[in-house]
Amino acid sequence: MAISKRVVLHFPSRMVDQPIIYRLVKDYNLVLNILKASVTPKEEGIMVLDLSGARADYDKGIRYLQEAGVRIQSLGQDIMRNDARCTHCGACVVICPTGALALNPKTRMVDFYEDKCTACELCVLACPPRAMEVHF
Repeated sequence: MAISKRVVLHFPSRMVDQPIIYRLVKDYNLVLNILKASVTPKEEGIMVLDLSGARADYDKGIRYLQEAGVRIQSLGQDIMRNDARCTHCGACVVICPTGALALNPKTRMVDFYEDKCTACELCVLACPPRAMEVHF
């Protein structure tokens, strides 16, 4: 059975020069798409991945990361819309490349589909009331 998840990896500073991504591909047969990355020598590294593969390989790869000291978060936990701030102006809808933000034709309100979001942060920049928040 195959699995596909978007995850955020937090690398401790001691690991930013390690071939971790290479090992996920070579040793655990995982397919990945790097959606966003910030890796600087001697600082914590952050990487947003779309990670997929056979369930057993995925579980082994995740276990490898955890044992290596990489903190793993689900991407959906990190992308939030502050509904109290959102005015449903639609500025985010026109800028969203994945369709994660869409105007509902019946309610004329902006719907947020976390499963489509790649954390590109374009909505954060486009949102006049600053209702979109990205936390890593």
